[in-house]
Amino acid sequence: MNGLIIDNFAGGGGASTGIAWAIGRSVDIAINHDPDAIAMHKANHPETLHYCESVFDIDPLQATAGKPVDLAWFSPDCKHFSKAKGSKPVNKEIRGLAWVAIRWAMKVRPKIIMLENVEEFKTWGPVIECLATESMRPCPDRKGETFDAFVKMLSDGIDADHPALTECVDTLGLLDTAKLIKGLGYKVEWREMRACDFGSPTIRKRFFMIARCDNQPIVWPQPTHGAPDSEEVKSGRLKPWRTAAECIDWSIPCKSIFGRKRPLAENTMKRIAKGIQKFVIDSANPFIAPAQVTITPFVTECANASAQRNMPANEPLRTICAEIKGGHFALVTSHMVKMRGTNIGFEMTEPAHTITAGGLHLGEVRAFFIKYYGNEQDGVACNEPLHTITTNDRFGLVTIKGESYQIVDIGLRMLEPHELFACQGFSSDYIISDYNGKSTKKQQVARVGNSVPPQLSEALVKANLPGQSKQIAKAA
Repeated sequence: MNGLIIDNFAGGGGASTGIAWAIGRSVDIAINHDPDAIAMHKANHPETLHYCESVFDIDPLQATAGKPVDLAWFSPDCKHFSKAKGSKPVNKEIRGLAWVAIRWAMKVRPKIIMLENVEEFKTWGPVIECLATESMRPCPDRKGETFDAFVKMLSDGIDADHPALTECVDTLGLLDTAKLIKGLGYKVEWREMRACDFGSPTIRKRFFMIARCDNQPIVWPQPTHGAPDSEEVKSGRLKPWRTAAECIDWSIPCKSIFGRKRPLAENTMKRIAKGIQKFVIDSANPFIAPAQVTITPFVTECANASAQRNMPANEPLRTICAEIKGGHFALVTSHMVKMRGTNIGFEMTEPAHTITAGGLHLGEVRAFFIKYYGNEQDGVACNEPLHTITTNDRFGLVTIKGESYQIVDIGLRMLEPHELFACQGFSSDYIISDYNGKSTKKQQVARVGNSVPPQLSEALVKANLPGQSKQIAKAA
């Protein structure tokens, strides 16, 4: 008889979905304090028993009713470890959420414990008060101290006077510390894994810890995908990484960055300009969007070697000359733009970059082109459409695969929730809207930000629970 599978910090269901792909059924118990997260999880995993409570308010013995536990998964909040938080104050209680894994290990002794977090989780240590800002900050001299203690408690024990023991006892409300001092007898390993190496279209890199007490070896799954130009991919040993392009809904219009009622911020324009320069103008092989992509703000004509004319698409079509050279809208390129950090974006042929809790920071930029035939001015005056690109009279002329094109418009839009879920590796049939009556875009994005790409939990569970693994088909 197979033991129970428990998903703590279940969120919208990323880890649970991958586990279900691996074992052929939903997890048995999912725990999360957020009603909206539980609502999405319940819509996609109706067979699961859901607890909408703090993980600290759940008694593992009562929740499992004395049944054996094969796997307890933990994905505690990572924001107060992540480097994305920068120098902002941290919350000691949120940083201590991982202590709940100790409670489960002590009370129901899962055969396997898996914990997922950001890479910086290894730096878990005490926090101290910063007098200058009257806020709590990680102690720079004690990085990793609490993490080491956490591992020792799970494995071979800890000194009775270790300060982390007091923190653990206070957090969990424990009275008997003898088990922790002796150690819980788990074998513990950890490493970092990239989602793109296991079939998810995101480069998301995360920390994973596996602890097991059933005398079986810890197994780390081997990558199934790799960089397209790697020898492993060229030789057929690995599949090429999935890309951002396959996650984009090309039917969604991309609004022009020009002539908006509310102009884009200067920094946004600079990011777009740098992206156009890097991924289109200077690129030897810019990504060409699928044929169904069209420009919505303008209709453009280029006839008899005359200067191109742009016409609003919501007006009656103007006179079209009998001879049109090159037709209308010959080419559309696309790349991704990031609205945070120093990275300006990435190419469509790469996996998507990390989607954080806020979520709405990845956008798509489309450059619209027509064939260029020249005119009497031997160039096209563009009147400085983007300040950070050189603005001479030949700006906007781009050679793509040996042919000259002229940029007639540039569009920008932020990715929609269903595209973000696709970038994170969720299948197209995953329920992300109307799961709680009427979900907002903000609620949907909150569920995908910092979620576990299902391919990672699938790979880990298949490798370590082969007896339970019955892979089920998943929609593209």
